[in-house]
Order: sequence, then C-alpha cells, then structure tokens
Amino acid sequence: MKDSPGLHLKTYILILLIVFFAPLGNVLLSKGMKGVGSAKNWAPGDIYRIFISTMTSGYIWLGIACLLTFFIAYMLVLTWADYSYVQPASAFSYAVVALLGYFLLGEAVPPLRWAGILIICAGVFIVSRTHPRTTEKA
Repeated sequence: MKDSPGLHLKTYILILLIVFFAPLGNVLLSKGMKGVGSAKNWAPGDIYRIFISTMTSGYIWLGIACLLTFFIAYMLVLTWADYSYVQPASAFSYAVVALLGYFLLGEAVPPLRWAGILIICAGVFIVSRTHPRTTEKA
C-alpha cells in the first residue's frame, strides 16, 4: 500500500474538524436548551412554548450547523480512512468537550476526569502513529 502525504494531511484536517465541531455543536445545543427550559406539566401550551423557543434560539441553530459540519467531515474521512483509525482518533474530542464545558457552560471538571481525559489522549496519540488505511479500496 502506498503512503500518500496528501491522504495524511486530508485525514488530519478532517479529524481536527470532527474533534472540534462535534463537541462545539453539542455544547451549543446544551446551552440553547438550558435557555429554553423544560416542560413542567407537558400541557399543550408548554410544548408549544418550548417548540417556539427552540426554533428561535440562535445557540440551537449554531449547534445544528456545527453538528452538520461534523457529520459531513465524518462521512468524508470515512471514504478514505479506516473506521478503526477514525473513531479512536476522534476521541480527542473528549478533551475539547471538557474545555468547552468548563469555559462555555461553567461546569466544574474534577482532576480525576482530567486524568481520564489525558489517558484517552495518550491512546489517541498511539493510534495516530498508525496508517489511516490498512485495507485496499474495494
């Protein structure tokens, strides 16, 4: 199998997009839905209010756009890289989730969670040292 520098560069760029846009989209959806609130008694009026608030929330629409970007990048990278490479490599997003949760949502991230994230990132580093494609094209 030939090693193509272009393949590596495209793969790394799309994995970076995946790692950034998936957590960002989810954090924006979380922030938007916390602003919308929840239905107290599931009365039709409450459901209508939640629906309208959801559809008019800028955070939710930005979150949807980020998740759409993630999904497109994910589909593209899977066309030339192995799933067994892409999925572990995209696990670096756990670090991004913790950082975004801390800075954008004001969540506390305890030291034990940071330690777990560092272990995951070490695994991502190990996976990144392998070739993105181990199978021949069909």
